[in-house]
Amino acid sequence: MRTWGPLTAVCLGTFMLLLDVTIVVVALPDMARALDASLSDLQWVIDGYALALAALLLGVGAAADVLGRRRIQIAGTVVFALASLGCGLASNAEVLVAARAVQGFGAAAMFATTLPLLGAAYQGKRRSMALGVWGAVSGGAAALGPIFGGLLTEGPGWRWIFFVNLPVSVAAVWLTLRWVPESKGHAARRVDWAGTVTFALFAGALTYAVVRASAVGWTSGRTLVTLAVAALALIAFVVVERRAAHPLIDLRLLRKPAFTGILLGAIGYNAAAFAVIPYFSIWLQTVLGMSPIRGSLVLLPLAATSFVVVAAVGGELLHGAPARYVIGGGLLLIGAGCLAMAVLDAGSTWRALVPGLTLAGIGTGLVAPGLAGAALASVPQENAGMAGGAVNTFRQLGYALGVAVFGTVLTSRMQDAIGHDAAHTAAGGGAAALRGSVSAHEVRDAFAAGLNGASLTAGAVGLAAGLAVLLMVRTKPASVAGQTPSTAAEPTPEKALQG
Repeated sequence: MRTWGPLTAVCLGTFMLLLDVTIVVVALPDMARALDASLSDLQWVIDGYALALAALLLGVGAAADVLGRRRIQIAGTVVFALASLGCGLASNAEVLVAARAVQGFGAAAMFATTLPLLGAAYQGKRRSMALGVWGAVSGGAAALGPIFGGLLTEGPGWRWIFFVNLPVSVAAVWLTLRWVPESKGHAARRVDWAGTVTFALFAGALTYAVVRASAVGWTSGRTLVTLAVAALALIAFVVVERRAAHPLIDLRLLRKPAFTGILLGAIGYNAAAFAVIPYFSIWLQTVLGMSPIRGSLVLLPLAATSFVVVAAVGGELLHGAPARYVIGGGLLLIGAGCLAMAVLDAGSTWRALVPGLTLAGIGTGLVAPGLAGAALASVPQENAGMAGGAVNTFRQLGYALGVAVFGTVLTSRMQDAIGHDAAHTAAGGGAAALRGSVSAHEVRDAFAAGLNGASLTAGAVGLAAGLAVLLMVRTKPASVAGQTPSTAAEPTPEKALQG
C-alpha cells in the first residue's frame, strides 16, 4: 500500500471532481421539475462549477505551493464535500447554483494540487506508472459521468449525484492523511490574489452577460453593463499581470504564436466537444421521452470512441507526429461532428446524433493526447507548470462559455417558431408544461431548429479552433516523453509535476 497509497488518494479525488463536471448533464430535466428551475438556472448549475474551477485553478495552485499542497488538497476536499451536501439538500435553484460554485472552489483546490503531489510522491518509473493510472482515471471520469448520472437520477434520484460524493470524500481525506507526503513549491513565491480576483470577475461577468442575453437581449442595459464590467476586469487583469512579481500567466508567453494557438485550441475543444451536450440531453428526455439512463446511453459514442477506440491505438500511430496536425485535425473532426448533428427535424430520433457523436469522439481522442504536451513544448521549461495550468483553465472556461453561448443560440432559434416564453420553458426542460398552448409537433420542430443552430455554432467554433492551431502551432511532437494517450486528459509531463 506504500506504493499505491498516494496514487489511490489522488486518483480518488480527481475522479470525483472531474465526474461532477459531466454527471449533472443527464439530471437537468429532473432538477428543473423538482426545483422549478428556468433555463438560465440550469445553465448556472453547470457553469457555476466550471467557472469556479477555471477562475481559481491557477491562484489556488500558487497558494498551495506556499501553504502546502497536501494541506490545500485536504481543505479542498472538505469544502467539496460540504458543498456537495448543500447541493443535495438544495430547496431551490438559487441554493443549488450557489452550492455548485462553492463545490467548484473546492474542486479547484483539489485539481491544482493533484499533479504536484504525484510528482513529490513518485520518481522514475514509478512516476510514469502513476501518471498513466492517473490519466486513465481522468479519462474514465469524463466517460462515465453521464452514465453514473443516469443511473443515480433514475434510481434514488438526482440529489444522490451529490450525496455520493460524501463517502468518497471521507475516503479521499483519510487516504491523503495516511499516505500522501506534504510538499511545497518555491518558498519565496507570492500568491497573485489580485490576478485571481480580476480574472474571476472577467470570466464570471462575461458568462453572466451571455446567459442573460438569451432572456433580455444583447442590447439591454443589463447585458451591456455586464459586458462593460467584463471588459474592465480583463484590462485590470492585464495590468496586474504585467506588474506582478509572480503572475498567474506570464503575458510574454502570449507573444509565442504556438502557445496562443494551443490556448485557443483548448477553449474551442471543450466548447465544441462538450458544451452542446446538455441541450441534447434535455431534448432526449423531455421531447423524445427517453429515461435518464437511455438518454445517457445515447451520448456514449462520444466517450466510447474517444477513450476506447482512439486512445487504444493513438499512441503508437501518432507518436512523433506534428502537434499541429494531430490537434488541429482533431478539432476539425470535432467541428465536423457538430455539423453532422445539425440535421434534426420534428421527426428525428436519437439515431440522428450517432454519426456526429462518433466523429466528434474520434476528434476528441486525437486532441486530448497532444494538447497538454504541445503547450509545454511551446514554452521554456521554467514555465511548464504555468502552461499546464493555463490549458486546464482555458478548457474549463471554454466549457462554461460554450454552455452559455449555445443556450442563447438555442432559444433564439426556438422563439422564432413558438415565441419567447415557450422557447425558454421548453429549453429549460418544461416541454410537457406547454401542452395545450403549443402542439407537440411545434415543440419538436422548434427544438430541432434550436439544436441545429447550436450545433452549427459549435461546429464553427471547432473548425475555427482547428484552423488556429494549424496556422499558429509549430511544435514538433504531439506527445511528450513518458506520456501515453490515457494520460493526456490533463498535463502530465514530469517537469510540470514539479509545480
